[in-house]
Amino acid sequence: MYRSHKCGDLRAQHIGEEVVLSGWIQKIRDKGFMVWADLRDRYGITQLIFDQERSTEALMELSRTLGREFVVQIKGTVIERESKNPDMPTGDIEILVAEMTVLNDAQTPPFTIEDETDGGEDLRMKYRYLDIRRNPVKNNLIFRHRVTNAVRNFLSAQDFVEVETPYLIKSTPEGARDFVVPSRMNEGQFYALPQSPQTFKQLLMVGGLDKYFQIVKCFRDEDLRADRQPEFTQIDCEMSFVTQEDILNTFEGLTRHLLKEINGVEVGAFPRMTFDDAMKRYGNDKPDIRFGMEFGELNDIAQHKEFNVFNSAELVVGIAVPGANTFTRKEIDKLIDWVKRPQIGAKGMVYVRCNEDGSFKSSVDKFYDQADLAAWAERTGAKAGDLIGVLSGDLNATRAQMSALRMELAERLGLRKADEFAPLWVVDFPLLEWDEDTERYHAMHHPFTSPKPEQIELLKTDPGAVKANAYDLVLNGNEIGGGSIRIHDKATQAMMFDYLGFTPEEAKAQFGFLMNAFEYGAPPHGGIAFGLDRLVSILGGQETIRDFIAFPKNNSGRDVMIDAPAPIDPEQLDELSLALNLKE
Repeated sequence: MYRSHKCGDLRAQHIGEEVVLSGWIQKIRDKGFMVWADLRDRYGITQLIFDQERSTEALMELSRTLGREFVVQIKGTVIERESKNPDMPTGDIEILVAEMTVLNDAQTPPFTIEDETDGGEDLRMKYRYLDIRRNPVKNNLIFRHRVTNAVRNFLSAQDFVEVETPYLIKSTPEGARDFVVPSRMNEGQFYALPQSPQTFKQLLMVGGLDKYFQIVKCFRDEDLRADRQPEFTQIDCEMSFVTQEDILNTFEGLTRHLLKEINGVEVGAFPRMTFDDAMKRYGNDKPDIRFGMEFGELNDIAQHKEFNVFNSAELVVGIAVPGANTFTRKEIDKLIDWVKRPQIGAKGMVYVRCNEDGSFKSSVDKFYDQADLAAWAERTGAKAGDLIGVLSGDLNATRAQMSALRMELAERLGLRKADEFAPLWVVDFPLLEWDEDTERYHAMHHPFTSPKPEQIELLKTDPGAVKANAYDLVLNGNEIGGGSIRIHDKATQAMMFDYLGFTPEEAKAQFGFLMNAFEYGAPPHGGIAFGLDRLVSILGGQETIRDFIAFPKNNSGRDVMIDAPAPIDPEQLDELSLALNLKE
């Protein structure tokens, strides 16, 4: 056997026992007459001691050949440490080594394998197999396992059945570019990797499976960010004979279960907010409600003065920043510069100081008197000691700018606490959104989302006003899940395709298999998909999903460890009947 105990197991009660341990050498300290080495495995660290008075000469010489990350097996006796380490679970003991076998030597690693490492992110991603040995990464992967295990246990207890769906499918328009895979056996034809198992889970409902889930890889060929990967994992779920209320209750239960099981946090009923309300109050459809700073729209009390910047704006909106009247003029100027950055795009920011004596001092004092500014304070909920920030311009752009400013201020003020959780449902999304470039409607979610039943007739007269039977689950300002009640009858689905600009022939070519399935008695059904990577990172109190993925891609979509993507052999191209037409 390679080990009788793991490196995190041994305590004072094991003193006197003979043990066998295996692991990696963390560090070595050679004092000449005595050598100490820390032995590490997944479970912890145990100190080894080699003593020239108690160890053989050959063993002492062997101990001096050890290097960092050597893989060794030792046999020895648990003894009491003279200098105990209260910061280590095994800090009361050490192993007096009697025998040691070097199972594998190792090159000096390119960065230190410690919690606080000297390796930059690019270097650590290139040597990810070494990075995984570090506690932060290792613990994140174990944490992810705990979350997925809790998901499986909860859904299985609710009679959900886990079913795998294909990875090699047909390319269908779902909003992002597909990754495509050429077929050698079907010359000139391609599979696509699924952006989601959407149509398959609907077919499982037609098949009568009733409750389905899958923890599944999905693929989208889109521009990347720190929280986005070309391949990502969903908790994909679907249910038959359900209303929106049934789905919200079921998956609110799952989220509560995870918060309690994983984080020890109990939360009450999740608030619900319409899409329109979220946009008006927070400027986006995934608001972080852990803190205030709700929007106050000021058009009726800020326009019709002599300040043309506001008079010509579609929206004038402000937020009250708690306690920020302490900001210096220099700090406020930096904030104004921040909103004028190209990434945000505002032309400037008006501010109002809410003084402790009840008076106001503003950057637009020449246009507005104290009564005007008091009305702004009332509309934004500002109190003495606060600062009001005001942006203006086109409706959608200004809301997005103020939303970004709100989140930036919350970050600077420490209001986004990682151990505080504020979930909510956002409901009543628009069914369709107009695309100026193509001059037609696109599905805001996907083509199978059902309109509100009472608004189906409105599709004929005002399609843009129709609300979807759709919902998103938001946690701490992040969309962690989204879904909808699906269209389950062929007539409504055909009408939906028509509004999305599909001809009957195009709809049949793309989705004929689903339309055919609806000919055979499709039940009412709906579902939701959680982004597992994002959910795990939020539960783990961190911002970046890469920290919870074993082998992530970088921001260019590259795996720098295995150097992929990479060219393929010309013979493979010939087999696939492909020729490259590379742009110069």
